[in-house]
Amino acid sequence: MGVEFSFSVPGEPVAKGRPRFARVGGFVRTFTPEKSVRFEDTVRLIAQAAGAEVIDGPVCVRIEAVWPMKGAPRKGVPRPSVPKTTKPDADNVAKAICDALNGITWHDDGQVVELLVRKRHAAQGETAQTLVTVSTPGARIIVGPAW
Repeated sequence: MGVEFSFSVPGEPVAKGRPRFARVGGFVRTFTPEKSVRFEDTVRLIAQAAGAEVIDGPVCVRIEAVWPMKGAPRKGVPRPSVPKTTKPDADNVAKAICDALNGITWHDDGQVVELLVRKRHAAQGETAQTLVTVSTPGARIIVGPAW
């Protein structure tokens, strides 16, 4: 029997920011942007609260990044969810999640053998969030109609 757990990070998804460089006393220092650091810290805390445990073997990851609804709410026919085809790139969204989960759900993100990332704008009435499911290849994941 495989392992599977899911959790949701409330708020607008954050992609891994490009490393920044600063000169400090004749040396160049590399650092991750503060927004990325805060998001990764939040992901870690929520994953731990959801009961995440370190998996030793191969890992599968599903990420659904949901940004705020596109356009104004309307009466009558509610706005449906639509794909997000603008920045940030899906791989940078995945990088932020995978880096945050190092040491929490796996030893290293090199263990991820399957990765599915979906970016979309929320449907009317839905909130911005990042939904994450981590499983072993043996776990039976039921993929809903949105996938």
